[in-house]
Amino acid sequence: MLNKFLKIFASLVVIFIIAAWWYLAQEIKKNTPFQSALPFYGADTNTAESYMVEKFQFVNQYGDTITRKDFENKIWVTDFFFTTCEGICPIMSKNLVKVQDSFKNNPNIKILSHTVDPQYDNQQVLFEYAQKHQAIQDKWHFVTGDASKIYYLARHSYFVATPEDSTYGEDFVHSQLIALIDPHLHIRGYYDGTNGKDILKLIRDIKELQKEYPQTR
Repeated sequence: MLNKFLKIFASLVVIFIIAAWWYLAQEIKKNTPFQSALPFYGADTNTAESYMVEKFQFVNQYGDTITRKDFENKIWVTDFFFTTCEGICPIMSKNLVKVQDSFKNNPNIKILSHTVDPQYDNQQVLFEYAQKHQAIQDKWHFVTGDASKIYYLARHSYFVATPEDSTYGEDFVHSQLIALIDPHLHIRGYYDGTNGKDILKLIRDIKELQKEYPQTR
């Protein structure tokens, strides 16, 4: 009888130890920051981790006002293009369709495309361009606004273009870079929008960020 009691007691002690170990492991895991493989980017590499994309306000293809607030707590990618471009822009847009389709059922993954030719690319032109690329409403925003503000963001907020970037002999932004932004408004990656391998890496990196920010899954 005593041996039976000791066996039961020993079993309960083992179960308790295992349960305590499991609980402690979960608490440690919960309170340990996720170590992402993705770097941070900013104007200064020494402070890149604290740098955030600056505030903005534009109008999208539906005539809706779009601000940085719409992208907070989301994972998003951004690029700069114009609808009459016959070079890199059609390739970039086609590749961004692949990004959109990879996360089409996830409202926490968004795309923001800025026109660098707002004089021509008005709301209706952007709407038709978005329809052509089967852009999902509220997921892929094509925006227009003041050219100087768009250029400023490209050069000094997303860092995808330089002040010397001029293709037409006048002030103009024309970049094939796509930037990946995390839910805390930090730049986490740059990708060649015309390169298929880079687009696949972008899709993988978005999934990596989803591990870092579970609320975006």
